[in-house]
Amino acid sequence: MKALLVHNHYQQSGGEDAVFAAEGRLLEAHGARVIRYTAHNDDVAALGRIALASSTVWNRRHYRALRAVLRRERPDVMHVHNTLPLISPAAYYAARAEGVPVVQTLHNYRLLCPGANLLRDGKVCEECVGKPLPYPGMVHRCYRGSLAASGAVVTALAVHRALGTWTDQVDLFIALTEFARRKHVEGGLPRERVVVKPQFVESDPGAGDGSGGYALYVGRLSEEKGVRVLLAAWAALDAPMTLKVVGDGPLSPARDGAADHTGVEFLGHQPPAVVQALMKRARFLVVPSVCYEGFPLVIAEAFAVGLPVITSDIGSPPSLVEDGATGLHFRSGDPHALASRVRWASEHVDELTAMRVRARRQYEARYTARRNYDLLMQAYESAAAHARARTA
Repeated sequence: MKALLVHNHYQQSGGEDAVFAAEGRLLEAHGARVIRYTAHNDDVAALGRIALASSTVWNRRHYRALRAVLRRERPDVMHVHNTLPLISPAAYYAARAEGVPVVQTLHNYRLLCPGANLLRDGKVCEECVGKPLPYPGMVHRCYRGSLAASGAVVTALAVHRALGTWTDQVDLFIALTEFARRKHVEGGLPRERVVVKPQFVESDPGAGDGSGGYALYVGRLSEEKGVRVLLAAWAALDAPMTLKVVGDGPLSPARDGAADHTGVEFLGHQPPAVVQALMKRARFLVVPSVCYEGFPLVIAEAFAVGLPVITSDIGSPPSLVEDGATGLHFRSGDPHALASRVRWASEHVDELTAMRVRARRQYEARYTARRNYDLLMQAYESAAAHARARTA
């Protein structure tokens, strides 16, 4: 197996960058030859506004460079993670020209929404879903708060929807959850070519015991992650258990100027080994997002150590966490509903212990590296079969 992995890196490294790296290592660990073709958003600053807008729609330089790589390496599959804004959808056409099957992972909702997260002003927004011209994204400046940048993304989406780029040039799409699959099919992707393959945990950390007795939040401290809801819920508890908050962002106390929160410890950014140790001793993890999310890897990491998850009932997380079995759901955006679930978890120790066992089993069944490799190979084989049928 020889795979060409394509990714446009973000300026601030995030989940997509981590998955791109992890899947490359996963393939190599199983003997595959991996070629990586990348661009980096640090290069955006060197482009003028017109050049950047043009590149977002079609980047001739990357088209030519990718065709040269494809012709030289002759990979079995080209697996794309992100093309915005530098590589552009021209990448798909380069693969088609060289007869190489294309797989696209749907890390977010970029093909449906210029802002990529179906969120505006702190609330779910689907105004652009299914629209040939997703103009609301430009009106509301949904990409980086910029009219020019939003216009470039809207133009790229409109042009490639009109050309049928995603329906005609991509052989298989990988959605991270069943919820994301349904949403993309609603937005126009062919149902039969969207499969579900979740994220995975690279190495088994072993089960924890919850002996620390605290609750844990791990993630970006921002509006869409539900951090304000989380803190309001803790303020509503009569005798709050300790909440340890790992991560940084615009709502961190240092940046937001927030007052001290009773029972809350802000730990800032921590290395993976520290996060893993915190997870093993936590009583439960809280995922209070007010946006749909893609696939919060933190849920799979929690299950790997047998940590139950309390999550909002919106988007992908509730499809990953079974209410009453591997965690609990609460009404999104409602701090009192979250506080109620925290009280229940604090008072029902035996039930929470049983959840720990089921969470660990969920990891073993769905989120190991071995299981993910098998699913990835199935996706590549399906893409190759579609490409053969299309050619025939």
